[in-house]
Amino acid sequence: MKERLSHIVPLTLAIGVAGGLLWWLQLPGSGHAVTAANPSEPDQGPASVPAAASELDAEALARLRAATADGTGLLAKFLQELDPAHARINEAVLTFKDAAAFRAFLGRAGAAGLQVLGRIDGLLTARVRFASLSALQTEVVSNIADLVDVSANIIVQAPALPPPEARAGVQQVPINNNLLASLGVTGDHSQWGAGVTIAVLDSGVAPDPTFGSRVQFLDVGLGTGVTPGDAHGTSVASIAAGMAGDAPGIAPAAGILSVRITAADGTSDLFTLSQGIMAAVDKGAQVINISMGSYSTTGLLTAAIDYAGQHGAVVVASAGNDQASQLVWPAADPRVASVGAVDAVEQQVIFSNAGPQLKITAPGYDVQTAGLDGQRVLFTGTSASAPVVAGAIAAMISQNPGMDAPQAWQVLQQYASDAGTPGPDPNYGNGIVNLGWAMNRADASRIDTAVASPTYDPLTSTVDYLVQNRSGMGMGGMQLNLDISGVSSSYTLPWLDAGATTVVQAAIDPSRLTTSGNLVLRAQLVNPPGFQDVVPANNRRASVLTPPPAK
Repeated sequence: MKERLSHIVPLTLAIGVAGGLLWWLQLPGSGHAVTAANPSEPDQGPASVPAAASELDAEALARLRAATADGTGLLAKFLQELDPAHARINEAVLTFKDAAAFRAFLGRAGAAGLQVLGRIDGLLTARVRFASLSALQTEVVSNIADLVDVSANIIVQAPALPPPEARAGVQQVPINNNLLASLGVTGDHSQWGAGVTIAVLDSGVAPDPTFGSRVQFLDVGLGTGVTPGDAHGTSVASIAAGMAGDAPGIAPAAGILSVRITAADGTSDLFTLSQGIMAAVDKGAQVINISMGSYSTTGLLTAAIDYAGQHGAVVVASAGNDQASQLVWPAADPRVASVGAVDAVEQQVIFSNAGPQLKITAPGYDVQTAGLDGQRVLFTGTSASAPVVAGAIAAMISQNPGMDAPQAWQVLQQYASDAGTPGPDPNYGNGIVNLGWAMNRADASRIDTAVASPTYDPLTSTVDYLVQNRSGMGMGGMQLNLDISGVSSSYTLPWLDAGATTVVQAAIDPSRLTTSGNLVLRAQLVNPPGFQDVVPANNRRASVLTPPPAK
């Protein structure tokens, strides 16, 4: 998925996000024992294919699909997936029931007219190119008892997108070089991530002072260099584990495992993505970052995620940048740490995908990070927010002896800053990453009360302000003062236990919103006397509300 990546220029504090939000490039891979059929010719996608297969017209394909609905199911399913816009042309992915069946296939593949492009021994899976559909059909039908699955090799770059949700317009505020502060990180964090390996499955990681000598490389058939001209993987790795002051990451002492899974054109496929997951786990990665996705999935990707979980690794993936009410895969998988994006004032970034599978959100709007050739760039998208979570998991592991990656991930969800509606919701998941709170969760004397960004409901013409007590103790006597374009109001809040939330609802005059085109919303939370807040910045909120787009 390709996020906006720009050189740093002077920016005003509030930046609108109307139009021009970029699609992401999404990728896949293959893992475990990595074997290329022809190492001198790494797969680059369609390449040269036999005309008989690549030029099969829609009518002929429809007849073949109907003719092969013979009860085996596997071939018929494959043919339904065989769409050049969504899958590698003339490729199939075959998964076998046992090692003997897998070995037998590898021995006969060439004679059957199938070229093995790659294999994942741990999942008994082969990626093949077929000379003709009839050759693949003969192989599948003749050996159906040996097969568990036959699927197309889905391109991780969805060309068809779901319709965008109508969302109220807000002015997005850039993170710039304030990523750590936005997460509540203070003091020395230079050893965060020590002893933990974060795998970055992406376009490759370029050398940069922010990494020092901590980058290792793993080749799954596409080399270890950076995809030409593509800074995506470098920026992702920098956010997760950079150490330079002008490109700081969350876990600057973590090891970085760069696994390039993109071809020269910037695309990948589900086989390569799955291969990358397997290979990263086998190399010892506890955290696997995937800032990419597709709106289709296969059983192979499910099996690779299973493998990661069985070995104690957490897969972190970006939710997608299409303003859609569903997530891309692998983020849509319930076992994955799916991440949406917020801006500097914890507003949902308007393009961030949402849905019931969303687990958490993190900063992802104009984050200063590393680019190619030592440059510093601004990186926007859920591809930027995912490595925030990957780095936070690594930091938690390193600072809590005996804690593993799944436990660290659970703590981050439990101590996330609530936003949107109280509790988990489709826009924010379990909330926004609050690493300061998670790291200091055992401090019973810590005081941190906060007011979240407002949520506007155009049906009721009301704005909801969620107030959360992120302290180590309960608290009463707080007051919330609101100003909506000059109309003031004040609310005394009830007692809140540690971690608890309450909602203050304020009415909006829809005619004022329509006439003026926007309303300026300001909120200030006042603690009772004698309670010193460790994060006073989150006691104030200011935002601009614009009418939602017409349907």
